Amino acid sequence: MKAVAFNGSPRKGSNTEILLNEVLGVLKQKGSDTSLVQVGGQDVHGCIACMKCRREKDGRCHQNNDFLNSCIRQIEEAGIILIGSPVYFSDITSETKALIDVAGYALRGTGSPLKRKIGAAVISVRRAGAIHAFDSINHFFLINEMIIPGSSYWNIGVGREKGEVLNDEEGIRTMRTLGENIAWLAEKIKI
Repeated sequence: MKAVAFNGSPRKGSNTEILLNEVLGVLKQKGSDTSLVQVGGQDVHGCIACMKCRREKDGRCHQNNDFLNSCIRQIEEAGIILIGSPVYFSDITSETKALIDVAGYALRGTGSPLKRKIGAAVISVRRAGAIHAFDSINHFFLINEMIIPGSSYWNIGVGREKGEVLNDEEGIRTMRTLGENIAWLAEKIKI
């Protein structure tokens, strides 16, 4: 089973990256081929409604952004897709939103290629807005007919400065439980 995680935080070594790696660590231990893609800080832009992806029906963005198209290919190839973001003004980062909008629009133009794949949102937060950000990512999974596994709590870790999320024992435990639940589900549905 192939798992790909997209880190929407522009900070390298961020709390979001730490949380995603907790989930990926469990998945790797359970036999998944895992990878982490750094989306935050990349030169990505949201959908401009040029409609070329819909005319071509090729599942690609035609803004000439090789990075976004590489992300779309990785989403298509994986059975498990994790999208992580820190909370910025009670929502996901602009890079995370660009990934969701562009990948979602281009792929949905080809049918339902993400149907019954596993998707999980991972959020790092300083104080508030985590549930709204969590919902923003889950809306992408739901509209694409993906399966969203739960954990022992919402997939949220609390911390502001780099590494501070490691002090959130419940958050780390939640990520590990999420990894366990994803691995169990992937085995059951044989992706």
